[in-house]
Amino acid sequence: MRGDTLTIGFLDNAEPKATARAGFITSKRVGNAVVRNRTRRRLREIFRRHQHEFRGGIWIVTIASARAARGTFHALEDEWLRVARRASIFVT
Repeated sequence: MRGDTLTIGFLDNAEPKATARAGFITSKRVGNAVVRNRTRRRLREIFRRHQHEFRGGIWIVTIASARAARGTFHALEDEWLRVARRASIFVT
């Protein structure tokens, strides 16, 4: 699923009781190493805050665009949650 600043891909694992896992991709287009690492730290924190809301056994990959690095933490969190809800990866 694609949003304004993020793209989220997901894969249902064969084991539904496994915990959710996440990976984050920030290319050099996002910025220098400091900016990329800050963006990844923010995305990891968003995932950590909401990991209990996901279905079991799901793998999530988040790709950040250059615009993701320029936004605030709360704007990034809102965007990530909006795209994740569209992808239907939350427990119903």
